[in-house]
Amino acid sequence: MKKDDISQELPPENNKNQAKKIIAGVIALLCILLLTILFMTYRYIKASLDPLDKNNNKIEQVYIPIGSSTKQIGTILEKNKIIKSGTVYTYYVKQKKVSQFKGGYYQLKASMSLDKIAWTLQQGGSSEPIQNKLAKVLVSEGTTINQIGKSISKETSFSYNDFIKLMKNKTFLDYLDKKYPDLLDATMASKNVRYPLEGYLFPATYTVYKKTTLKNLVEQMIVKANNELSPYYATIKKQKLTVQEVMSLASLVEKETENHKDRQKIAGVYFNRIAAEITLQSKISVSYALNIPQKDLTTADYYVDKPYNLYVYKGYGPGPFNNASLDSIQAVLKPLDRKKGNFYFIFNSNSKKIEYSKTYEYYQAFSPMTQADNDYVQ
Repeated sequence: MKKDDISQELPPENNKNQAKKIIAGVIALLCILLLTILFMTYRYIKASLDPLDKNNNKIEQVYIPIGSSTKQIGTILEKNKIIKSGTVYTYYVKQKKVSQFKGGYYQLKASMSLDKIAWTLQQGGSSEPIQNKLAKVLVSEGTTINQIGKSISKETSFSYNDFIKLMKNKTFLDYLDKKYPDLLDATMASKNVRYPLEGYLFPATYTVYKKTTLKNLVEQMIVKANNELSPYYATIKKQKLTVQEVMSLASLVEKETENHKDRQKIAGVYFNRIAAEITLQSKISVSYALNIPQKDLTTADYYVDKPYNLYVYKGYGPGPFNNASLDSIQAVLKPLDRKKGNFYFIFNSNSKKIEYSKTYEYYQAFSPMTQADNDYVQ
């Protein structure tokens, strides 16, 4: 007898019993699986109804756009780590028949219950970001808008994105220009500017009090800049310069050296090149134009056609490349050695001093640049 024929020898009752056992086993496994899923779902929902972290009382500033749906609000709250599940929140408020949520900036915590969060969102938020703790923000000399934004987001409850958005807010910029025209008229009229306030958030330490808005903080910096430059507006006008041109050159001088006398001499070199209609050829400008560190620049970068690239474009550029110190501003307003006719400056690694020259040949002798880069220097 063949083995394959054994099953044919079994009684019909045995086949039925075996089939019943298999079906019962499958049903049992499905029931266990279903119960497991239901149990896990129950635990997840229960956990989602509880505060995300009852011990976390850190305040997070959350922005809810006007007109957001309940589902959108749930997603925003989950993304900002205020609640565990946006989906559970959505069904919860619908089941509770809670509605009429309002947009704005809210101060929320992960330790809040869903009831508390829903109630808070019904009260309405502030129209702009608000600080929730006493803090200090340091604007260092030579820092850019992007760097200042990162410092603000680190030290305060204001986000980097909100700060950058404010830097492009035309209504806010127009308000500042109208209030501080001597300081800001030139930058507001300049074309191809990345940030109109670049160079005007004056280096200093700013105290941020509770209930201070982001606009308040930025205006503090503008007020400081206006106060520092007020004594020089007449001088700037007398020298037939604009505040924007002074701040642009000062931002380049700021990054070249910390020595005041050398800053004055470098300013003199820049003015000589501008008068001779020679490009300033500043690596600082290329770095800013491409938003990459100077050390990462390649030969091809010097040829990139961008308004801030002063290897390509003559003049001062669209605007400042960072927020310069008063020392650099003063150096630009009182440059040295204009009559010597210097067009080049380079750091001499042997003498540890900055060397100045009229000719490119002398500059080339100390230049650490590659031959390809040197060929591009005019």
